[in-house]
Amino acid sequence: MHNNNADLKNVRVRFAPSPTGSLHLGNTRTAIFNWLFARHTGGKFILRIEDTDKERSTPESVNVIMESLKWLGLDWDEGPDAGGDFGPYYQMQRLDKYKKYIDILIKRNMAYPCFCAPERLAEMRHQMQKQKLPPRYDGKCKNLSKEEIECLTSQGIKHVLRFRVPYTGVTEFNDLVHGKICIDNSVLDDFVIVKSNAGPTYNFACVVDDIEMKITHIIRGDDHISNTPKQIAIYKALCCNSPEFAHIPLILGHDKAKLSKRHGAASPLEYRDMGYLPQVLVNFLTLLGWAPGDNREIMSGDELIESFSIEKINDRNAVFDSQKLDWMNGVYIRKMPLEELVDIALEELKKAELIKDTEEVDVNKISKIVGLIQERLKKFSEIPQLINYFFDKPVYEEKPVRKFLKKDGVSQMLQELCKVIEEEEPFDIETLESAVREFIEKKGLKPGDVIHPIRVALTGRAASPPIFDVMEILGKQTCLKRIRRFCIY
Repeated sequence: MHNNNADLKNVRVRFAPSPTGSLHLGNTRTAIFNWLFARHTGGKFILRIEDTDKERSTPESVNVIMESLKWLGLDWDEGPDAGGDFGPYYQMQRLDKYKKYIDILIKRNMAYPCFCAPERLAEMRHQMQKQKLPPRYDGKCKNLSKEEIECLTSQGIKHVLRFRVPYTGVTEFNDLVHGKICIDNSVLDDFVIVKSNAGPTYNFACVVDDIEMKITHIIRGDDHISNTPKQIAIYKALCCNSPEFAHIPLILGHDKAKLSKRHGAASPLEYRDMGYLPQVLVNFLTLLGWAPGDNREIMSGDELIESFSIEKINDRNAVFDSQKLDWMNGVYIRKMPLEELVDIALEELKKAELIKDTEEVDVNKISKIVGLIQERLKKFSEIPQLINYFFDKPVYEEKPVRKFLKKDGVSQMLQELCKVIEEEEPFDIETLESAVREFIEKKGLKPGDVIHPIRVALTGRAASPPIFDVMEILGKQTCLKRIRRFCIY
């Protein structure tokens, strides 16, 4: 493969999102791969905002993109709010730079004005599709004389600028993921590089920016392979060397279709709000299509940086597995210091209105509660649902109530058990367990005949942390009140 040590000096990569919405998981992984490659090689990671779509680009989207990258820990060396020697880092602030390169292409007869009306172009495409031909420009304005161009311009007819594609030969490039890719130039089109509103198009603007910003490697999604021959043609027309290209395969849903919202695909900030850790999302997305070569799955940011190389990117599509993401998040949560998890739990409990901002919180009690569920937790958003019965009346699930509390003799047994519980002091785990097990033995019952009804009476559900821990935290009066609800007097 191409990446020898000489090629990895002065690496400069860029992540260049369009601010027309939130980041999705595909371009989030692209950002991660670029960042890891820059950090691994000691190079530069540049953030560039490609905002030439004026109708759809918004400052709010820029903010969301930047907030997402910062939450993930993907710091950029150059870009908005970081500065750099090759700015500005918004395309709409770089229009003067594009003009310089447009003039070069016109001078070299590699670009020409096209005055065709949108209606004509639409009809032309329609006719080509009917003939089962790939829709492409028919070249009507390709050889207009200087006088014809001046005449049409003086009439105020709007025009675009098209790039003059060489239709013979092939465009060949070595993709660092897929190997050699060859595309016959006859399938290309004289594509638009400047729109009728004088704004640059994507394929032109990104080439100019990559030249000006001295980008050495372009790591992006497979969906850009079709753009690459067009961009290489522009590099050649400008007598500039193209960067190295690495196209990353798609992320697919569990049904092997392209990942979309119906698969639960979401932005990084939505995953943050669902209770995932940023380092987990980075770890998980990096392993979608890349592997360290030693079967490791849990890797810190430093380990990912140390191991990352483009050669290890798989050339096949990756499948998004939400269950594996949950598992990985759970592994990270189990490794967290309890104090850190308690702080997060407090915020989740406030969001769920189980405690109030103004409330005097017993941190020691919450620490005990959170300690009971840390091993079971997969994401922070589960915290309120798992422990709500410690702060509010239980919501009794119908099935366990019917199974464990409505059996013959259970009410009478619980009434007798309450008398035992009422007398216990101190009301701690050891004392309670000893008393209840003695009660079980004296009555000649199986442990489940007593433990399960207690659990459902106290928590409303069939599963909970160890029941004697739960009883100690709830306290004697709360335990008695909840159990007596199911007693006969």
